[in-house]
Amino acid sequence: MRHSRLNCAQLRCSWLLFTAILVLCFSAVISATNDIDSTDFCRWYGVTCNRQHHRVTVLDLHSQGLSGSISPHIGNLSFLRKLWLQNNSFSLEIPTQIGQLHHLQMLYLSNNSLTGEISKNISACLNLVFLHLEYNQLVGGIPAELGSLSNLQFVNFAANQLTGSIPSSIGNLSSLEAIYCYQNGLSGIIPQSLGHLNKLKVLTLASNGLSGTIPPTIFNLSSLTEIDIRENQIRGNLPEDIGFTLPNLQVLIIASNQFAGSIPLLQGLRMDDNLISGPIPSDLGKLSHLAKLILSNNNLSGIIPPSLQNLQMFGVLPMEIRNLKHLDTLDVSRNILDSEIPSSLGNCDGLTVLRLQDNLFHGPIPQSISSLRSIKELDLSVNNFYGEIPQFLEKFQFLEKLNLSYNHFEGMLPTEGVFGNVSATFVAGNEKLCGGMPVFELPKCVSQNSKSRGRVHKLKLTIAIRRNEPISSSLNDSLFNLSYGTLLKATDGFSSTNLIGVGSFGSVYKGLLQENGNVIAVKVLNLTRHGALKSFKAECEAFKSIKHRNLLKVLTACSSVDYKGDEFKALVYEFMINGSLEEWLHPNPAPNDADGHSKKLSLLQRINISIDVAFALDYLHNQCESPIIHCDLKPSNVLLDADMVGHVGDFGLTKIVLESMSDTRASMSSIGLKGTIGYTAPEYANGSPVSREGDVYSYGILLLEMFTGLSPTSDMFRDNLSLHNYVDKALPLQAKEITDPVLFHEGESRKSSQDLPRERNCILQECLETVYHIGLACSVEEPRRRMSIDKVATQLHSIKKKLFAVSSLG
Repeated sequence: MRHSRLNCAQLRCSWLLFTAILVLCFSAVISATNDIDSTDFCRWYGVTCNRQHHRVTVLDLHSQGLSGSISPHIGNLSFLRKLWLQNNSFSLEIPTQIGQLHHLQMLYLSNNSLTGEISKNISACLNLVFLHLEYNQLVGGIPAELGSLSNLQFVNFAANQLTGSIPSSIGNLSSLEAIYCYQNGLSGIIPQSLGHLNKLKVLTLASNGLSGTIPPTIFNLSSLTEIDIRENQIRGNLPEDIGFTLPNLQVLIIASNQFAGSIPLLQGLRMDDNLISGPIPSDLGKLSHLAKLILSNNNLSGIIPPSLQNLQMFGVLPMEIRNLKHLDTLDVSRNILDSEIPSSLGNCDGLTVLRLQDNLFHGPIPQSISSLRSIKELDLSVNNFYGEIPQFLEKFQFLEKLNLSYNHFEGMLPTEGVFGNVSATFVAGNEKLCGGMPVFELPKCVSQNSKSRGRVHKLKLTIAIRRNEPISSSLNDSLFNLSYGTLLKATDGFSSTNLIGVGSFGSVYKGLLQENGNVIAVKVLNLTRHGALKSFKAECEAFKSIKHRNLLKVLTACSSVDYKGDEFKALVYEFMINGSLEEWLHPNPAPNDADGHSKKLSLLQRINISIDVAFALDYLHNQCESPIIHCDLKPSNVLLDADMVGHVGDFGLTKIVLESMSDTRASMSSIGLKGTIGYTAPEYANGSPVSREGDVYSYGILLLEMFTGLSPTSDMFRDNLSLHNYVDKALPLQAKEITDPVLFHEGESRKSSQDLPRERNCILQECLETVYHIGLACSVEEPRRRMSIDKVATQLHSIKKKLFAVSSLG
């Protein structure tokens, strides 16, 4: 018999009710079947019974906000096969009576606050297949007695406080497919007996204190797809033929250990959708049998390795890539890679997929790419490539997708081959392209003579202008210079119709450059405001040394005089078509924006933007040569591009920090409160120096605002009630009630939240609770207790993966 399906919010059981369920189930079992119809406990929420004996076989009360201890009466449900109590707030020890559940196959107690040791009595549950105890506060060692569970396929002890060594008896679990023991205090060596687990696919022992070497027998487990042993003290060499002995291995993570030797040979290296940073190593070319290299959606960046500095440029695609003769897929999209395409890439003539989009690549498409005759997909979009589109791309007969959008290509668009298929070729955002098939709607190309005459005329005009007014100063010699007159014309005289924002030290205008049609954002400093000049210098200084895909890109800075002879200073940014996060969280009373689209952010969009901002802060705090503190993080300083990617801007209050071994201090003092009321860390009011923790506090408030839809300066927050306290009091029982109602109106025409599959609905609620816990952990009053921004990014990334996973459930 199936229980009735109810809304998660309506099913928030108290601990007393849960105890009553167990007691009544137990009472019903020992009483004769005469009372079954009157008790009817099999219809209760979360209870499933078998039809033959009318006994409880499934108890599913996960994500119900339950607390207290798990009742020892649980052991009386002798027919129980599945016990799901994860994502609650249970505390105290796991009852030893669980060992009486001899039919139990699935035990899920993860994401609670359970303490004490793992009960040895669990070893009596001989039919156990899944054992989930992760994210609790369990102590002691892993019981050796668990080695008797011959049916166990999946064990997860991650994120507890377990100590001691991994018992060798684990090697007796012949059915085991996955071991997760990361984030504990385990020590000793990896036992040789793990090499007996012929069905093992996943071995994750990261973030412990393990030492010794990896047992050679591990490398004979051909079923392995993932090995993660990062952050231990494991040493030794990896076998160079690991790619052949472990043919199914997709993920190998050994960072922060003591390994030596060369990079092993792998047939596939896939590390996409992670938080990997730094450069791609020059040793990459040693993976000569590599067939697929997928590193997309990371934070890969860095300068060229010393061994390759003859390239005379920044770069992270090493020349040794020419040795990858067997490579058929190379995907490094959505990173921060800054180089030209290495000419040696043309040696990988077996490539069928090449994805370089959404990076900082620049330069022309090299002639060596003409060797890639097998290419089926070539994506170079959203970069800084320039020059003419080479004619040889017309001859790629297997090319099914070519994306050159949003670069700086110029000249005539070819018309043959893939260029004749509008559904396969994408060239939007290249303002200087002309010609091509009519469907691309590009302007007609002018003759070379006409073009030359135009250039001469334009040059004369530029010289004439610059004789009459000072030349602007640029942050980088490679960036274009814009004069006061050019900015005046681009913004229609800094007209109010082009005003898109007003900040502490100036106003921001939308501008259109008449020379090339590019849209820009111009921040004009109000130099009569105290601190405006200091703000201008701070922002210029910051943007000299930083570059990240989630930071607002500064094109140039103009320091000049206006036509009245007054001092003029402005910063020119790339234009963010979707405005600021502030406009999306708190739209104007008008129901729609100028384009007729309702300004509503979905749950996934909010997660993505929060990850973008976390990435930006992590870069500023931990990856710059000198840490940079933003000091004014708030929704109006987070800008959104056409793809709703978040970019942190407005570095007017930025401090570049000098670090010593013992402490971190601001390199220059500032007067008064740093930042904006509502988002500023409380310690700043007491004169504390700026710090990473101060930015993290602002981020925490921003995160809570993004998901509640409430501003920290709202009128409802008074009399010691703050946004932080408001959320803290609501958890865990009222997470949905405090969430922005817009999120629960998504897709109402298709399906209401009550109609969603129960598992999906509860996971969505679990994700919201986790987001709120992150926001609270970032915005606690004591700076030393705040979560580090790199951990924030990791946890939000996990939430994003969960949301993707449940999207298929309805």
